[in-house]
Formats: sequence, structure tokens, C-alpha cells
Amino acid sequence: MLTTTDHSRDSAGLSYVYPVISRRSGGLSIGINLNPNNACNWRCIYCQVPDLIRGTSPEINLQQLQKELDEFLNDVINGDFYDRYEVAEDLRTIKDIAISGNGESTSAAEFDQVIKLIAHSMSRFTLQDKIKLVLITNGSLAHKEIVQSGLETMNSNNGEVWFKLDSGTDAGLKNINNAGLSIERVKENLKIVSALCPTWLQTCVFKLDGELPSRNECESYLKFLSCLEDENIKVNGVLLYGLARPSMQIEAPRLSPVSEAWMDKFAEEIKQLGFKTKISH
Repeated sequence: MLTTTDHSRDSAGLSYVYPVISRRSGGLSIGINLNPNNACNWRCIYCQVPDLIRGTSPEINLQQLQKELDEFLNDVINGDFYDRYEVAEDLRTIKDIAISGNGESTSAAEFDQVIKLIAHSMSRFTLQDKIKLVLITNGSLAHKEIVQSGLETMNSNNGEVWFKLDSGTDAGLKNINNAGLSIERVKENLKIVSALCPTWLQTCVFKLDGELPSRNECESYLKFLSCLEDENIKVNGVLLYGLARPSMQIEAPRLSPVSEAWMDKFAEEIKQLGFKTKISH
């Protein structure tokens, strides 16, 4: 049975394709996992991937990925997928194909080919105008030509990027994401990505050691947003979410959810800057 709290990458018994009932999408999200080796170039302390390691995607078997995706789509559209997985009636709609998984997807050497492959499947099942093609990314590899090529293909196929931004400070990037780059570099990457494909910022908020995000952290985040228009960086809005599933990182015992009231208040501050904001408590 699929639920909004179970995002298991092997629930369908496949190497690259997995189903998710997404609370943010409001239906079936078809996940594409390009990091079955659990490797990522960041290590976010709230990450739910077990046995996470530093690294990049392994070589992608494009033929196998195409076969898995086409057979899965056929099962959902023409088979009894929803009945077998006991999906609620009101959630029996494909909302998107989401390139996410157990690491940073854009680290795959075949990333641009993967995007073309997914676009082909969307066309084959006449989905290109009905669902989104979503990339969930930390944006750190935006400077790579194959990433930019893939984003251009996404833009032509109802694509949308969810770009991770969990902090507006260098210290926050280090403490939350274990990322070795500055907030200015994040801004440069965001500028590249958002110019190539419609982009949302995706932000996780939580308590650390029982403490809410500091006022300095919040104000730095808001300052980052307020500077975007001045630098001609256009984003669709902010996807603000809390802890839905337990972290599998060593910091897990230190993490706890913020209240709905706190998140709603922070969302209102974001909205006052002119940004559309979607909340997932």
C-alpha cells in the first residue's frame, strides 16, 4: 500500500523507477532514481536515504531505464496498478515524473540523455501536456554543459525544477547541507537554472537541538529572496516543507518539526516579498 510517508525507491522492484503518492503533488508521482548507489555530493542532515555516501551517480543503463519507465507507465495507464497498491480513489492521477532518488541526479554522466528518454516516454503515452517533468536538485552542477542541455529539453517538455535552498548563509549551507560552496555560488547556480527552465525554490525547515531557525537565519533567507529580482533571477515561488519522514543521518535525534503556526508565519513573510508560497506541513 502506497502512502504519502513511504517513498521507498524499491517499492516496484525496479532499478530506476518507483511510485510515490506525493503530498505536494496531490497524486501519483513517478520517481526516477539515478543514484541507486546512494551517492550524493551533499549530505543534508534531514536526508532520509540510508547508508548515504559521498559520490556521483553510477553509469546509467539507458535501455533498462527506458524499458522500466515505459512498462511502468503502461501498467499505471492500462493496468491494475492503482488497485494492487491500494491507492485512494482521489489520488489515482499521474501528476508528474520526478527525477529525484537517492542522490544528486545531475551528477549522472548521461543526464541529458535521460531527460530526452523521459520526454520520449511522455510523448509515447501522450502525457507531455498533462503532467510535469520535475527535477529535484541542489543545483550545484548547473555549470555543466550536459545539465544545461537537459534543462533546455525539460523546458520544452513541461519541465519544472525544484531547487534546494535550505539556508541563506554560508554557515547554514555547511551545517544543514554539508555543502562546500558559498551562498553567492548558490545564487549563480540558481540564475543559470532558472534562465533555462521554470524553477521553484524548495526549502526544508525544522528544529535543531530543539531550537527554531534563528532570526538571523530567517532574515538572511528573506534577504536572499529580496535580491533575486534586482539580479534578474526569476523563480516561480517557494515550496516550504517540514519533516515528513525520519532522517537516516547521524543528526536524526537532533531534528524535530517546527509547528504549523511557525511555518505559516514564515510563509507569510515570504509572501510579503511577492513570492508565491506552497506549504507542506
